Amino acid sequence: MSLNETIPTLAADASFGAYVAKPSGEARGAIIVIQEIFGVNPGIRQKCDKLAAEGYLAVAPDLFWRIEPGIELDPDVEPEFQRALGLFGEFDQDAGIRDIEATIQHIRRTLGVAKVGCVGYCLGGRLAFMTAARTDIDASVGYYGVGIDGLLGEKHAIAHPLMLHIPTKDGFVPRETQAAMHAGLDDHPKVTLHDYEGLDHGFATEHGKRRHEEAANLADGRTAAFFAEHLG
Repeated sequence: MSLNETIPTLAADASFGAYVAKPSGEARGAIIVIQEIFGVNPGIRQKCDKLAAEGYLAVAPDLFWRIEPGIELDPDVEPEFQRALGLFGEFDQDAGIRDIEATIQHIRRTLGVAKVGCVGYCLGGRLAFMTAARTDIDASVGYYGVGIDGLLGEKHAIAHPLMLHIPTKDGFVPRETQAAMHAGLDDHPKVTLHDYEGLDHGFATEHGKRRHEEAANLADGRTAAFFAEHLG
């Protein structure tokens, strides 16, 4: 596991690892990359590396550390996929948001980057929404976030820009949930939703059979423009 940074919890009573990719020069901003249910695996680390190449400090905290530090799974290997589904059930999402808040503070205070955004995938897409509602992060992006319809009661607390990418044939986010997201968020002044017709969950993964190259590039281009506008 290539975790190369240690971050203290908000209570400073423990610490957890993170993968950090640094730009070649001064960072134009920082982006927290929030993992899927598969941990900080090679695909998440590649997301960080690509963001660093674009000039950002990229940080992927190990949010499963309370269950088991250093988990990284392959979604294309069925036993590992099933284990990941189990981890989703074990994971304390409120504690995960506190760890993301600790990561924001660590980036600003210790790593010296003031503007901080986040981008999350699957579970991370849900956590990106929660981060937008519960922290002072500067900008957030969620890809195929699960169960966001159940979080819409928090939308009033979203004070900074949020972008959500929604594949319309997501096997984990039914049409009814997508409709509720649009009904609840389309008129929110800080939220932008993009639909991807006919695509399934995980279309923007870096590795494996789930990736749809054209749609991934379209969504990532929108994300890049969003962060360029709101982080620098």
